[in-house]
Amino acid sequence: MIQKKLIFVATFMLSVVTAMGQSLNSAYFTDGYKFRHTMNPAFGNDQSYVSIPALGNINIRTQGNFGYDAIIKKNPNPYGDKTMTTFMNPYIDVNTALEGFVNGNNRIVGNVGVTILSAGFKAWGGYNTIEINAKTHFGVSLPYELFEFAKNTGNKNYNIGEINAGAISYAEVAFGHSRQLSDKLRAGAKLKVLLGVGRADVKMENVQAQLDNANQWLITANAQADVSMKGFTYKQETKEYKQKPGSYKYVNDVDVDGAGVGGFGLGVDLGASYKLNDDWSFSAALLDLGFISWSNDIQARNINKQFTFDGFHDVDIARHGGVSEASDTYADQLAEFAHLQDQGDQGGRTTGIGTTLNVGAEYTLPMYRKLSFGLLSNTRLQGEYSWTEARLSANWTPLAWLDGGLSMGVGSFGASAGWLVNIHPKGFNFFVGADHILGKQSKEGIPLSSKASINLGMNITW
Repeated sequence: MIQKKLIFVATFMLSVVTAMGQSLNSAYFTDGYKFRHTMNPAFGNDQSYVSIPALGNINIRTQGNFGYDAIIKKNPNPYGDKTMTTFMNPYIDVNTALEGFVNGNNRIVGNVGVTILSAGFKAWGGYNTIEINAKTHFGVSLPYELFEFAKNTGNKNYNIGEINAGAISYAEVAFGHSRQLSDKLRAGAKLKVLLGVGRADVKMENVQAQLDNANQWLITANAQADVSMKGFTYKQETKEYKQKPGSYKYVNDVDVDGAGVGGFGLGVDLGASYKLNDDWSFSAALLDLGFISWSNDIQARNINKQFTFDGFHDVDIARHGGVSEASDTYADQLAEFAHLQDQGDQGGRTTGIGTTLNVGAEYTLPMYRKLSFGLLSNTRLQGEYSWTEARLSANWTPLAWLDGGLSMGVGSFGASAGWLVNIHPKGFNFFVGADHILGKQSKEGIPLSSKASINLGMNITW
């Protein structure tokens, strides 16, 4: 079920998590990992395999520079130190309230990928793959000034800037082939047929807030939401003007009546690897060069570029039945802040799916061939949600049917540690790993940090 108010909740606290189809970077240099071809289509496998339906390769990943613990805090009021509140609680001083946010853009991106079916086999002079995958990507970018305004420090004027949130969900049918072009050079490519489920993009530009004579906020902004999805509609609420006669409508909810394929597209992966000598090898790949053409674009805009807003108000999480219920109250506040009005279907649109660039170098120890070290540069190119990471890994193959390793990464969202265990005797393969070790969690099971991932799968091999 698609949760209502997804757009507005996502732009503030991401209490509803969707995600992207990203492979396990910690496994890039692990030869026995069956899904290396998802990170570079030039990579083959010594074993053929077929995935167990819906269990062959499951990936969940989020990363960002702020998280749950920046928004949800212990309540300092005298009624109990075990209750939770938000950073906007009046008992929390300004410095403490805003210490979890970074100056500039506060971002979270994420992915969920599920392999419905996949197979890899040797034929036609190389290694071939067939895949059916379901993928979702999301991202949110919020300026520091938005949180400062929400806390309403000093009742001053605010130049908030630009607010972005977006999500895309689609299925892909992919056909890949790789082969040796020479003793040292191997190349591969993958063609993908894309079936779009839905895409949502929300943007507010040039957002400014000024306190007027009636102690209300005058908001100036250019705001627009574009949603491409079968059966999607906005819901509107009628509200009276505060300082003049009359009323206006604004979007305060969404609805989805049924689901289906909302768009079609194509994508391609390109990759190559080069073995310089027995010790050194290099590789590079461009993934997800593609587009989806959507059949509709349900648009909402703020027709009135200036409007009044009462401000954000703190929510008592305990009294609202927990974080999930309290998020609906914030969704209502965000809906009024965005001040969007339904403009109906604007016709089709074409969007990209986000491209990934991988560049790797691996060194195998001459005195102990079972151990190698690899350096992977991973760059996600997706507009406001772009990011980069460099990951150094130690890769060990103690047995012919067992390999894995440890990794350390640093990039746009700070440092992280990863790991992989890959078991692949003849007949069966099981792997589990992560690029971000899961840290402390809230009582609802939400990671306090926005950096978390898990990747696992089961396959039949021969």
